[in-house]
Amino acid sequence: MAASTDRTTALKEFEETKAGVKGLVDSGITSIPAIFHHPNIHLSTPAVTQPSIPIVDLSLPRPIAVDLIHAACRDWGFFQLINHGITLSTIDNTISAVRSFHELPAAVRSQYYTRAILGSFSYFSNQDLFYSEAASWRDTLYLIFSPVRPELDRIPEICRSALVKWDESVKEVAREVMGMVCEGLGVGLRRLEELSCLEGRGMAGHYYPPCPEPDRTFGLVDHTDPGILTFLVQDSVGGLQVKSMRDECWVDVKPITGALVVNVGDLLQIISNDEYKSVQHRVMANSSEESRVSIGTFFSPGKRGESDTYGPLSELISIEKPARYGNVKMIEYLNAFLNRKIKSKSQLDPYRLLEK
Repeated sequence: MAASTDRTTALKEFEETKAGVKGLVDSGITSIPAIFHHPNIHLSTPAVTQPSIPIVDLSLPRPIAVDLIHAACRDWGFFQLINHGITLSTIDNTISAVRSFHELPAAVRSQYYTRAILGSFSYFSNQDLFYSEAASWRDTLYLIFSPVRPELDRIPEICRSALVKWDESVKEVAREVMGMVCEGLGVGLRRLEELSCLEGRGMAGHYYPPCPEPDRTFGLVDHTDPGILTFLVQDSVGGLQVKSMRDECWVDVKPITGALVVNVGDLLQIISNDEYKSVQHRVMANSSEESRVSIGTFFSPGKRGESDTYGPLSELISIEKPARYGNVKMIEYLNAFLNRKIKSKSQLDPYRLLEK
């Protein structure tokens, strides 16, 4: 009981600083607090450098690109997208804007610190801080761009214009990729768009400061994403790893200048009736001397009323391949994700149907 009480007290003290992990680093610590110690981290499977996740070039003839995306979603759940049309300057400006916010003086950024991530703009450290086994070495800014448009004047000026532009840019790439995903499944080109899958968009700007003891914690524990597709841009520091479905080893996702990392979410695995796979991924604690920044945009259905449900597409259900999942009520599904620790069982499990 005493150990539990001590941990609860330490978590509250950390939270009350409203300065996040960056505040700890700025204080000059040379070892990380116990709340960040991950148990049995030494038992984690080491990463391999080969093979790497697939690379898809959008400048290739469309049928070839569609086949590559289909294979990547089926066999890896991840791919890196190049020649997607977003300029390198837009990417650099977005990364710089997120970095600039996280490196504001603590007294300034603490004004935005809150766990109410459904508002226009949120800043916090560890979404699951109070119910995870251990905290991870990162801070996050979070926006919801749709279906409810944010109040732009509540987004800090230092990153406002860049993040709004990024949302517009990545949405257009997502529209193109979703069409190709549909083609790969053999369904209508706009099938996912008709299901409002472009309309639910959240953005997380993660900041991973240098860690004095990177062998004792993670930047982000292994997990899957709950939605349809995630589009992530990362700086040159690296640290993202994907769990290979082939041999369950961890594979480094080495940064490619200008590339977007795209991954399948749990809901797309449901909608595709298991054709596409949502796989575990994680971020190692930052062992470099400079901070790491990544920005993920998460696409999910925007229609979330009581009558809006999502399940395997009827076109993908047959006698040979019956429905593998029941229907998902979006509002309940998202609430379940927000109220759980990140390292927990997949969102898929409660909806999986028993095979007859």
